[in-house]
Amino acid sequence: MNNVIELLKSHTSIRNFKEYPVSDETVIELIEAGQSAASSNFVQAYTVIQVKDPEKRRIMAEIAGNQKHVETSPVFLVFVADLERARLCTTLHGEKMEEGQTEAFIIATVDTALMAQNLMIAAESMGLGGVYIGALRNNPQIVSELLELPEHTYPLFGMCLGYPASINEKKPRLPVKLVLKTDTYQNGAEVQLLEKYDQTISEYYSKRSSLNRSDTYTQQLARMFSKPLRPHMKAYLSEQKLNTK
Repeated sequence: MNNVIELLKSHTSIRNFKEYPVSDETVIELIEAGQSAASSNFVQAYTVIQVKDPEKRRIMAEIAGNQKHVETSPVFLVFVADLERARLCTTLHGEKMEEGQTEAFIIATVDTALMAQNLMIAAESMGLGGVYIGALRNNPQIVSELLELPEHTYPLFGMCLGYPASINEKKPRLPVKLVLKTDTYQNGAEVQLLEKYDQTISEYYSKRSSLNRSDTYTQQLARMFSKPLRPHMKAYLSEQKLNTK
């Protein structure tokens, strides 16, 4: 196993950070590493906003379910899926952008996620750690107002970064046999593999050094997907002229 694979396999979410600053030069280097990610048709449909204003970070921490690390991490970034730049480019050539295309929405979302993951890996290679904050989508309208986002954009997620004060145990991932298949989706062993994975996760939760819980993977997903997931997102995306047709 080479160093890159070892780094990837060692990933854990970091929420506790040392009171040690991350230089602006390091942030720029991380952004440049993120920009090297693959991009559909070279659109590069993302913008990253570093939030330094304490009051804006306080409000975003509250929106994200009072996640204090949004306020206190040395660096907090918001990753914006951005089609406004594409609109501007289209206008520069005397054309009008076709708004609300689902494919364009997918391109912007995927481009942004790939860029962010590149950035996270680069950060970990430098001894930093971090955590994604998808809960900004609890109220994307307020986040948009705070960051003065134009139409054709939306805040996909945030990211806290800093030097880890503590590192959590690595959470076991799904078995490869469940996620890697050959030729067809069904392999006939999905339920058995999930049941075995439930045992692995339950044991992990019972033994980890903090936040012990009695839970399984399938229970978590059953709770999550048996109720509406941020139903306000459809109306918000429509207001932003995204994903409507």
